[in-house]
Amino acid sequence: MLWIMRYRLFGRTGLRVSELLLGTMTLRSKDVARPVVEAYADAGGNFLDTASAYGESEEVLGAVLSRRDRFVLATKYALTRDPADPNAGGNHRKNLVSSLERSLRRLRTDYLDVLWVHLWDRHTPVEETMRALDDVVRAGKVLYVGVSDAPAWFVARANTLAEWRDWTPFAGLQVPYNLLQRDVERELLPMADVLGLTVAAWAPLAAGKLSGGTRRSGRLSEREERAARAVREVADSVGATPARVALAWVRSSGALPLVGARTPEQVLDCLG
Repeated sequence: MLWIMRYRLFGRTGLRVSELLLGTMTLRSKDVARPVVEAYADAGGNFLDTASAYGESEEVLGAVLSRRDRFVLATKYALTRDPADPNAGGNHRKNLVSSLERSLRRLRTDYLDVLWVHLWDRHTPVEETMRALDDVVRAGKVLYVGVSDAPAWFVARANTLAEWRDWTPFAGLQVPYNLLQRDVERELLPMADVLGLTVAAWAPLAAGKLSGGTRRSGRLSEREERAARAVREVADSVGATPARVALAWVRSSGALPLVGARTPEQVLDCLG
């Protein structure tokens, strides 16, 4: 079956991103990363997601990435880079600037398309985080900003402050979302819809539980096994793979699946 990649707007911006996002946490060597990124790009994918906390992922991605302007390049900051340094983690300005400069060097680029706040930091005032993000946007080092794994009240307050003070608002939200983990439907997804945020769903295959990747006895609970069986039955009835069915379910909610892959074949298995 011919796969035609479709694109969606990233939040309330004019930026277009592919409906399948590629996470690069598992790409730890150039020999592994290059064919995966090429297969993804050949299929029309344009969103590459990494993080300062993903080991050598940023450096590897920077080494294999060609046609930089062709991609929407995203990374995250907030998780600690050095447990011995109390300021090497968090949402505050010092860590933002240090992490961003390090990420730019490792990715071999002078700007990022998207910078995500990796994790909500209850110790840093939201005003400081949003003002610091706006500063790096105005400096031309970042084009858009987003947030991952944060409560709805934090995101709503952040974007309200941004609106009041003419700062750059969050355009995207990352959450764990799949057939087995749907708690974000209670508050986060409705909030994202009202605020016009693009939702990037990580773990859309539930760590392989919905794609047939976890079949060993005892690995699945009764509830998980029922869901996985239902996905397989639908896949068999329509001539698709379980992974494609699980990802189609995520897309049907309006969210964009954020998938990881170690081989080109795994990338292709997610298309359809």
